[in-house]
Amino acid sequence: MPGEELFYLSVSELAKRIETKKLSPVDLTRVYLDRSQKLGPRFNAYAQITPETALEQAKAAEKEIQRGHYRGPLHGIPYAAKDLLAIKGLPTTWGAKPYASQVFDYNATVVEHLNRVGAVMIGKAAMIELAGGMGYRFASASLQGEAKNPWDTTRWSCGSSSGSGAIVAAGLAAFAIGTETWGSIICPSAFCGVSGLRPTYGRVSRYGAMALAPSMDKIGPLARSAEDCARIFAAIAGHDPRDRSTLPIDRAAFTYSPSIELRSRPLKLGWLTNAWKSLEPSIAKPVDAAVKILKKFFSSVKNAALPVGPWEDAGGIIVAVEGAASFRSLIRSGRVSELTDPLGQIAGYVNEQYSAADYLQALKVREILQKKMEELFESFDVLVTASQPVPATPLDLNLETGLVFPDPLGAIGNLCGLPALSVPCGFTEKNLPAGLQFIARAGDDIAVLQAARAFQQHTDWHKRHPKIH
Repeated sequence: MPGEELFYLSVSELAKRIETKKLSPVDLTRVYLDRSQKLGPRFNAYAQITPETALEQAKAAEKEIQRGHYRGPLHGIPYAAKDLLAIKGLPTTWGAKPYASQVFDYNATVVEHLNRVGAVMIGKAAMIELAGGMGYRFASASLQGEAKNPWDTTRWSCGSSSGSGAIVAAGLAAFAIGTETWGSIICPSAFCGVSGLRPTYGRVSRYGAMALAPSMDKIGPLARSAEDCARIFAAIAGHDPRDRSTLPIDRAAFTYSPSIELRSRPLKLGWLTNAWKSLEPSIAKPVDAAVKILKKFFSSVKNAALPVGPWEDAGGIIVAVEGAASFRSLIRSGRVSELTDPLGQIAGYVNEQYSAADYLQALKVREILQKKMEELFESFDVLVTASQPVPATPLDLNLETGLVFPDPLGAIGNLCGLPALSVPCGFTEKNLPAGLQFIARAGDDIAVLQAARAFQQHTDWHKRHPKIH
């Protein structure tokens, strides 16, 4: 078994070794597969490992690179795709029993993009059933059972992209693709101590991805660093005529060059004073230390406040109504009772009770909020706060009663489609990761990448990894 450090090298570092032919994509894929097969079950991280696909893609990558046809920094790099992305000919279960044998005859656009740059898919990441779209009370709401946190297996990895977070944190793949409707990239990144980017709404096509709340769903990478996220985002962003909600060509595409980005504009940072009612003391400590670092390296860091309003109520109604529409046939057929989670089995019926007037009222609230956020971004380029006010929670916690705290920023960020990036910023005394998140105005993904990358140049939290034996 190669040294542990190989499994935690960044995409950029792996790419350098592959491009200079010091590292073979086939060898790299084999060792990641081996590690995934040994350790994946320990964390319930995978819905399925795909050795045949992986080795076929790795061999093709290796041949091309040997012939001098290098496709760029993801060529020959192993990754995991969340199990709500269609992969031609393989089960795509959406983490839910009613869809356990579902197979599509096409690939999701994101997967096509990753195929095009020569990335190697080694498996499908486990997820919360229906991405939590019907609500869920327990971490066990998944076909695979609860995803365990590699830092402490008695704790959860969080959110519907729970498998993606565990895979990256445990070094089972170089990166993973997750999705977020409300928190499902930011929270696993925070709980698992990895870097995760939620892109601007509409920059990454959702064709071939399970729809939950179509006006809020987003797809993004979880990886070792902000720079890795930028490289992966550059590969998956872009207009797609098959997803009419993607932005126009000139606003959807993203190109990344580290040198240009470091010379880009000086950023005005706003430290959010009201994103969370309070931080658990064990999280407050590393977060306070992180703020000091930001103040040292950014010329302008001032306090900022989120607008106050019924944003979470509006967001909740939109997710409930759009989710009930997305899963209408599941609810109406009664097959929703096959879901694992007790809340998931009934919430769909409750969500169908919202009226059109409730939904339209929520959309009005969203418009008001978007105007207020535009005003806030006139004073700041990037807003910063803790990613989560608590560290990773116990696996058996009742999430309905135990993980309830106001999350205005989760609502605001997702209702307005704002880009956000969570990076590790330290640890609690129990050695659980703490996360810091950067948020920018819609379309300004480069600002969160620039801010997070600058933070990571002055800290090494993103280089820490759990000891796994």
